[in-house]
Amino acid sequence: MKISVAVFFGCRSVEHEVSIISAVQAMRAMNREKYDVTPVYVTKDGIMFTSKAMFEIESFRDIDKLLKMSEEVTLIRKADGVFMHPINKKAFKKVKDLKIDLAFPIVHGTNCEDGTIAGYFEFLGLPYIGCDIISAAVGMDKAVFKDVLKSAGLPVLDCVRFTSREYMTNSEAVLSNIKEKVGFPLIVKPVNLGSSVGISKVKDQSELDEAIRLAASFADKILAERAVENLREINCSVLGDIDECTASVLEEPIMHDEILSYKDKYEGGSKSEASKGMASLGRKIPAEIPDDLAQKIRDISCKIFKAIGASGVVRIDYLLDDKTKEVYANEINTIPGSLAFYLWEASDIKYRDMIDKLVDTAFHRERKRKNLKFTIDTNILSGVSFGSKGSKGSKF
Repeated sequence: MKISVAVFFGCRSVEHEVSIISAVQAMRAMNREKYDVTPVYVTKDGIMFTSKAMFEIESFRDIDKLLKMSEEVTLIRKADGVFMHPINKKAFKKVKDLKIDLAFPIVHGTNCEDGTIAGYFEFLGLPYIGCDIISAAVGMDKAVFKDVLKSAGLPVLDCVRFTSREYMTNSEAVLSNIKEKVGFPLIVKPVNLGSSVGISKVKDQSELDEAIRLAASFADKILAERAVENLREINCSVLGDIDECTASVLEEPIMHDEILSYKDKYEGGSKSEASKGMASLGRKIPAEIPDDLAQKIRDISCKIFKAIGASGVVRIDYLLDDKTKEVYANEINTIPGSLAFYLWEASDIKYRDMIDKLVDTAFHRERKRKNLKFTIDTNILSGVSFGSKGSKGSKF
């Protein structure tokens, strides 16, 4: 019997469109002899729709038209599992609720990749692919991520974190703290966004205010950290779970500016390239660095993966000082663009086989959880009575 897999994508995020590209790529790669695949597109308003047309990227060129021909749905929990339920089922349409065995979230950014959608599946009791609530939240918050890695003795840059309100109410104190603890040049970024959104390199104080205001337009919490000179960006993907994981070959993205931009990552040189998402990014695979350094980064990647308790497939981005050969973990993408499949194909694992591994890992976690106790037998309510006078009758 095939496994019923619902692929969730879109959502309320600035990376909404990137999510669509990643999801369509994955759905087209999935083995239909093993899986019954149902696309679930989540609009920017948080409404879920499904349609067979969603297997084709061209359908998303006119989303309003696509939604008119799609079915609005929601998930409901029944005694025998989780089902996809049509919202506006008409009397003459014999549309049955569809049982879902596994959720496959392919979402990027806040309001989804940050643990929000994992929490939704946890609440429903629906097995899902990828990081759980805590590891997803840690991975999304760059400041917390740095704290966890520091505690684990893993290499990260020192930084200053602050809120937009702190800056607006006492900018002099914030600026003084940044200059004292970080210095110039530096990088300013939103704490909880990906895809290089809202990030600026700042060479001196004259550029700092504009960079902070840009980051504040996307997130309330902001990070300022030292800019690495002689910079090369190196990425590594990790696949598995906290019990067993494997690191991929490394890549070096080709930057057209001093930092890797959203345009570098996703827009490519043409519409056909843009439709490939992260797979269209110019890159060197494997990265042209010494073998011992490459192995060091792979080893660090697995330690980072386990330090945050990750699961599924992630991509960890590093900052390499090409002069000193010092390497720093920059951020982790707990649901990376294109699911980093290009790194696994370069590691001799086909995209289809990688997805099989993700499914196996999700069910492995579910089997482990079934051995845990979430309730205890108790009869505490049998002795509770508020009486006729309200709370005065309580025995507490």
